[in-house]
Amino acid sequence: MKMNRYPWLEAYLLGKSGAEHEYKLEWQWDRYLVRGRQFAAICTPDPKYAEHAGRTMVLLKCEPRLAELYRAEYPDVVPGFYSDKRTWNTVYLDGAVPEDVLREMCDQSYALVTAKLTKAAQRELGLI
Repeated sequence: MKMNRYPWLEAYLLGKSGAEHEYKLEWQWDRYLVRGRQFAAICTPDPKYAEHAGRTMVLLKCEPRLAELYRAEYPDVVPGFYSDKRTWNTVYLDGAVPEDVLREMCDQSYALVTAKLTKAAQRELGLI
């Protein structure tokens, strides 16, 4: 992994209620799931993806309009790598996104994914 300005990130993601880690070997991604649904992924794309130049990144789900606002404000936030570019953002971990903004983005991603769970699952996770 290249330089990571956010050493707290993995613990923060795993600190979410019901969060689990899975390593997807064929993609070489560290995935963070809640009830089997991905809310974050950390990866370093192969150098063949020149636009990402082998930079380590986190992918986070985001509301489409908010995703565009983050991209407009922070050069280190770009459309989702290998995911729906409307609803996922990529944040470069060697970049300059403020820590509080990245935490907020993680929280939003988790909230979007858990909002789609059944009410029973949300209750079990202590979310409602």
